[in-house]
Amino acid sequence: MGNKNKTMDRNNEEVEYDVYDFSGFLAGLIFVAGLLLGGLIGAGVTLLLAPQSGKKTRRQIRRKGRDLREQATDAVEDKVAQARTSIHEQTEMLQQRGQDALDGGKERFATVVEAGKAAVTPA
Repeated sequence: MGNKNKTMDRNNEEVEYDVYDFSGFLAGLIFVAGLLLGGLIGAGVTLLLAPQSGKKTRRQIRRKGRDLREQATDAVEDKVAQARTSIHEQTEMLQQRGQDALDGGKERFATVVEAGKAAVTPA
């Protein structure tokens, strides 16, 4: 699903990385949402079928709703933190690759300049 790119690391070994690796994040988010929705439906059905007063049932539904909302908020915050960490790591990796490419270009340019100087300078 992602966009695969290849590059060379510092040891001139080919490294493959996924530029848009958000499929895991989305799958996790959908999974958590499904769990929460299923839990909410199950809790609602259980409370509605329980032999107790309507007032007590409504109070339990409100309490369960608050609990599920807190759980959903915590789960989403965890996923966002994971995504933020992943993006930060990928950014650092891309910055390092850019710096490596720049350093390599400087070295090649310096070699060409020296060769040009040697060609122009009389022996």
